[in-house]
Parts: sequence; structure tokens; C-alpha cells
Amino acid sequence: MKVNLSITFRLFALLVIFFACEAHSQNSNTPDDVYLLIGQSNMAGRGPLEEITPALSSNILMLNKNNEWVIAKDPLHFDKAIAGVGPGISFAEEMLNGNKDLKIGLIPAAWGGSPLSVWVSGAEYSQHHPYDEAIARTKKAMESGKLKGILWHQGESDNNEKDSKEYLHKLKVLVANLRRDLGTPNLPFVAGEIGHFNKDHFINKAINSVENEIPNAAVVSSEGLTDKGDHLHFDTPSARILGVRYSEKMKILQHTISK
Repeated sequence: MKVNLSITFRLFALLVIFFACEAHSQNSNTPDDVYLLIGQSNMAGRGPLEEITPALSSNILMLNKNNEWVIAKDPLHFDKAIAGVGPGISFAEEMLNGNKDLKIGLIPAAWGGSPLSVWVSGAEYSQHHPYDEAIARTKKAMESGKLKGILWHQGESDNNEKDSKEYLHKLKVLVANLRRDLGTPNLPFVAGEIGHFNKDHFINKAINSVENEIPNAAVVSSEGLTDKGDHLHFDTPSARILGVRYSEKMKILQHTISK
């Protein structure tokens, strides 16, 4: 039986092209740079979802609750049914800066109402383990992309005289633990002030000490931002502005570390 080598070769070439295209398609659904988003409700997002949803970008992905990469949309987080708009997507948009060849992956792992004390290994909160789950999800994300930074927004639950005195020390321990457990000793860490509309927002003094007390860390100001009427959570426009401010600080840290 004669075999037509020309036809066989063509079939082989088509198979090679098919599998190459399939691999490219799969890779296109994974990010290049990934960022961990942790803290409490203002990181998870409580801004009302807008009637007109911003156009989704295939260059911004999120790790869903099943640890699958999907196109990012608000709400990013799933800590509570009331999750809404937070700073994550506007942060990613600014980090892209029009770069069509870059894909950013967001790792939502914040828990509304969580005090800093539960952000340690083994601690339980709302039938979850915030720290351990954040580490596990981030390691999963790192199988696809490079971990480029951590965004932290928390402090409302510790905004009292007793807890605020211990806040900086506990936050230093948290950052050290995150960097150790993720194998990234110089990982940029950006913390955000709680809203100035909070009553007695004296915990911002501790948060603003981060830049001097923690290497490769920066603080985002919440000056001029507004709440959604509850004197606790950022409204949607302010949450988006906060995300832009996070990106500005993150870029500075990344540039400094790369030198």
C-alpha cells in the first residue's frame, strides 16, 4: 500500500499548527503579572455597582473562588453578598497603562470586617482562614504569572485606642510573614489609609508609619475621598480613585526595586 507522503506531511503540519494555536489560546487566559488584594471591606469593595458597567478588558483577569482565571469584573471579591466596587480594577487599568501585550491577574482575598489579628496563619474568621487562604490562592496564581505586589486596605476594625497602639507591630509581622511564605523577600507592599470620613481616624497615624518602618512599602492617601453615606465605606468614584493611587505608589516601588 502506497502512502502519499505529501498528504501525510500536510496533515502533520496542520496538527502542529492546531496544537500551537490551542496552547496559545490557553496561555492567553493566564496573566503575566499578579497582585494580591487583601484587607477588609474597603478592599473587598462596598461601592454600589453602577448601572452602566465599564467595558471589560481581556487583559485584566481575576482568580475566582474556584481558583480559575476569568475576565475581571466588579465585584471582584466574594467575601459577602454585599460586595461591590473596590479599588482593584482601576488599579489594574492604570498598571496596564495601555500596554496591550500585558495581562494582569488580580487575586481577591479580602474579608469584610476582619481585624488585623486574624491575618495570621491558623486564625479563623467567618468560617474561613483569611491568611492561609490568601497564601494558598496566591501560590496557585503564581503558577501562571509573576507576583508583583500586595495591596492592603484594612484598619477600620482596629480604629480604637487599644488596637491602634499595636497595629504597626502586627502589620510589620504580617508583611514579613507574607514575604517569607510567598518566597518574595522584596515584594512591594502598598497600604491605604482608612477614609478620613471615619470618626476618629487616628489609626491612619500607624498606617502612615509603614513607609519608614517596612522596607519596600508605601502608603496611599485617602484625602479628599468620600463615603457612600455610612461614614465607613468609599463610594464607587472614590474606590476607583483609590485604585489609581495604589497604582501610582506600586509603580514607584517597582521602579525603585528594579534599579
